[in-house]
Amino acid sequence: MIASEGLERIVVVRRVLPIPRDEVFAAWLDPESLARWMCPGAVTSATAEVDPRVGGSFRIVMTDARGEVEHLGQYLKIEPPSMLSFTWISVNTDHEPTVVTIEFLIHEAGTELVLTHRGLPPSQVDAHRKGWTDIVGNLEGRLSAQEGR
Repeated sequence: MIASEGLERIVVVRRVLPIPRDEVFAAWLDPESLARWMCPGAVTSATAEVDPRVGGSFRIVMTDARGEVEHLGQYLKIEPPSMLSFTWISVNTDHEPTVVTIEFLIHEAGTELVLTHRGLPPSQVDAHRKGWTDIVGNLEGRLSAQEGR
């Protein structure tokens, strides 16, 4: 889903995962976990470094056949297990900070994840919608596989 707030472009990805929300939340702050599922589209591998505290930073490098793309950010809010917010900066945001907020809601089937990415360049909205949708799907697949769900 894409919405616009004035001139600001927003991507929202919503998905119910059959996994407890504390596990889903924790996966976003664990560098080994991030490296396993932060691989949208043609990305074949990723590396991640995190300092999981408010004001702490992260660095994720995604690799595909064309090379590496570095993603940097800083944690704005960490409220276990219900909310995570961070800046997101890469060549695909014109090296300008954008903001990602993830809500982890209790759902009868596990966790409803609502990811909202604000401030994207208009030319990057569709690519980020596809990328975040792929990432959330990869997250669900990895967490389900490790728990034998």
